[in-house]
Amino acid sequence: MSTAAVTTSRPGEVLADLLPSSRVRDAALVIGGAALTGLAAQISVPVPGSPVPVTGQTFAALLVGTALGAGRGFLSLAVYALVGMAGVPWFAGGSSGAGAPSFGYILGMLLASTVVGALARRGADRSVLRMAGTMLLGEAIIYAVGVPYLALATGMSASAAVAAGLTPFLIGDALKAALAMGVLPTAWKLVKR
Repeated sequence: MSTAAVTTSRPGEVLADLLPSSRVRDAALVIGGAALTGLAAQISVPVPGSPVPVTGQTFAALLVGTALGAGRGFLSLAVYALVGMAGVPWFAGGSSGAGAPSFGYILGMLLASTVVGALARRGADRSVLRMAGTMLLGEAIIYAVGVPYLALATGMSASAAVAAGLTPFLIGDALKAALAMGVLPTAWKLVKR
């Protein structure tokens, strides 16, 4: 296969589709996406007054979804969640299991990676403006699942869960979204050259 055939993009493709197609490729991408999310979760900074730390895993989950597409993004985050629930210590701060108050965010990442992957197939990852909207939607999905789970898991009121599980993270998530807004459209521009 020529290099030109590998780097030519078509509508409906995500970045991962530019690699030669095979089941081995798809399996490697799914496992790689799970591993990237697990590694990014180790970048963990405690937030005073919150059982939820600031991590790199939300950025990784959204990046995995947009780069791999909805199906592979979902499978990557499903592998990440299932392996972590089985005891591999690759959730935030080296934790594992489904009992942590922050596990709802992992479930939200699973859904968000699927949604942003579907949007990427429609070209949402090819311009800065569309990528901004995609990342904001992905973050909103993560919080829509994570914050109520946090409230249920800890017995917090809804307002306390928002104060502990949403508000302290908004600036960091805006920075992560800005990074993604630059990375993915730039990757597409480089591929088109």
